[in-house]
Amino acid sequence: MPPKMLGILGGLGPMATVYFYELVTRHTKAACDQDHIDIIINSRATTPDRTRFILGQSQDDPFDIMAADAARLVTFGAEMLAIPCNTAHYFYDRLNQTIPVPILNMVEETVRTAKQRCDKVGILATSGTIETRTYQRQCEAQGLACEVPCPADQQKIMDIIYKDIKQGKPADRQAFCEVSDHLRSAGCGRIILGCTELSLIKRDEHLDSFYIDSMEVLAKHAILAFGKTPIGFEED
Repeated sequence: MPPKMLGILGGLGPMATVYFYELVTRHTKAACDQDHIDIIINSRATTPDRTRFILGQSQDDPFDIMAADAARLVTFGAEMLAIPCNTAHYFYDRLNQTIPVPILNMVEETVRTAKQRCDKVGILATSGTIETRTYQRQCEAQGLACEVPCPADQQKIMDIIYKDIKQGKPADRQAFCEVSDHLRSAGCGRIILGCTELSLIKRDEHLDSFYIDSMEVLAKHAILAFGKTPIGFEED
């Protein structure tokens, strides 16, 4: 029996939460309102920055707030959770142990999708996600070769995330393409957009299927988990 209520642990950041809700709604095959998934959204934008804590640049641990919000979603009736934030998956195992309902694993499903499409994948993500090897470890577990940006390119990605997208500005397309080209030259057959802010670049710039959007992957698997039919995703 599929679950009936999806809880979105959001605000990490806020625009990514909005976009994830839109993706789930837009890509669910439905003839009427009642065919869609019932969803509860918690969007706590004041949750401490995950990357800064992971890198030791802040003492503000976001975990307790995330755990309390996850429990609140369960109290309100959520039977499965989705977290539209890759960096927050650093806390996935701890969080999964604190609540009685399953949490969709964005990282695991995105790597599984990448393995179906290429032999080597590039990873674009926050420095917190890169330095904790969140995607690299999952690639190793699934037998998929991977490549991450050099330090200079990683700084470009962080600037795009924090100085452009999180501030409501257009992404530096030239810098983004330079980093992508370097990963392509290193033999990457696809690139994972492993930060939900980067998902907004794919949406706004109409990037092609060379880029695997972790947010789209999470939305598709949420739809499937609730016994619905996903429509309109690339390579369906």
